[in-house]
Amino acid sequence: MEGYYWIQFGLIAIVCAMLEMQKMGTREKVTMPQNFMAFRNSYLFVYSLMMAGDWLQGPYVYALYQHYGYTTGDIGKLFIAGFGSSMIFGTVVGSMADKYGRKNAALTYVVTYIASCITKHWSDYGVLMLGRFFGGIATSLLFTAFESWLVAEHFKRGYEAEWLDKTFAKAIFLGNGLVSIVSGLLANYLVTDMSLGPVAPFDAAAIFLAIGGVVIMFSWTENKGDNSENTSVQQGMKQAYEAIKNDKKVFYLGAMQSLFEASMYSFVFLWTPALGPNGEDIPHGMIFATMMVACMVGSSVASRIMSRSDMKVERYMQLVFLASAASLAVPVLVGNMGFMTEGERGGSMTFGGKIQMLAFLVFEAMVGIFWPSMMKMRSQYVPEEVRSTVMNFFRIPLNLFVCVILYNVALFPLSAMFAMCSIFLVLAAFLQKKLETLANVQSHKYVPMEQTFP
Repeated sequence: MEGYYWIQFGLIAIVCAMLEMQKMGTREKVTMPQNFMAFRNSYLFVYSLMMAGDWLQGPYVYALYQHYGYTTGDIGKLFIAGFGSSMIFGTVVGSMADKYGRKNAALTYVVTYIASCITKHWSDYGVLMLGRFFGGIATSLLFTAFESWLVAEHFKRGYEAEWLDKTFAKAIFLGNGLVSIVSGLLANYLVTDMSLGPVAPFDAAAIFLAIGGVVIMFSWTENKGDNSENTSVQQGMKQAYEAIKNDKKVFYLGAMQSLFEASMYSFVFLWTPALGPNGEDIPHGMIFATMMVACMVGSSVASRIMSRSDMKVERYMQLVFLASAASLAVPVLVGNMGFMTEGERGGSMTFGGKIQMLAFLVFEAMVGIFWPSMMKMRSQYVPEEVRSTVMNFFRIPLNLFVCVILYNVALFPLSAMFAMCSIFLVLAAFLQKKLETLANVQSHKYVPMEQTFP
């Protein structure tokens, strides 16, 4: 019965999202040229397919490893291998994307992720470990190559800068919201209703990735970093390092991204034990769908905020980080007030769990605002010639932190983990304030004398 209500909820959410997208699209067609709309819709179609390939796998990775009989420790090592692969190889593939082309990098993402999906058909630990390495490389490309291609292609075609903000918001609305819900429902249907086993979602993911790869191959043009022809991969990595070292805005931006995403990925592992610390029977499917709807709401809010000229992204993101910190501090307060011990195994979610659930929905809404807003700031501050490389440099501390968390997750209480995430987010707000101050100083630095007086 729970599964029925989960599917019903998901379908309602999908219908609401489609209506919202249709309403937003109708308003924009009045002011945006048709060629831009075609370009954006083509990108959003591909991006949605790529995200579907990622979301279909998420709910059943852990379950598949359990199905093959591996212990929690063995599974933890597999996850560490994925994040470690992203950390070690991500910067290299990012630099190669800048030199050899973002379209080629996108196709590499398709190939490596399909290879990762194929390895799931074997229960051999070594083969599964190889799949995690492929998956780590693919993840680095997913969150860098596509955005880099979009930004370069957008400006190469001469489109207005503010239109890029709307593309970012729609990409998150679709890819991290609507597509995630549809993918979760499809994965559940394949495994539960069709009884195809936990490997079925990975096969479906490979199909979506292959379709997207064909579209990329025949419809995308190639773009590279500005100096890519005369720059080796090693030189590109050095240029990216110099850009981060010499430009405080880029450094602050990267630090904020690492702090927020480290908290976000830690949250992915922490929310289940937080809502059911005593083995309570919590509706995982309903909770996941609800969180994704909250993320969609956040991305829709971001679209409206970024369209206002009086709302600077550098300013409102300070509030986003602080609200995120406050929401992840709620489990700390709940634990200290004794709500964590009131439940029982097999029982329903406790009152403390429901309070945390509301806080987690706020956090997911902030995630929905964070992604398009961070994309906007990266398009403004990160150098075009080494964009993919710089973005992957940002992911090194993120992946390192998540690896450490996974390796030591049993050593710390949940409240300590959430407190650490909350501190990270407060620090991100502080860095955002410094970025705003620096950006304001530099924007007024070269104002002509005659413009400073009436």
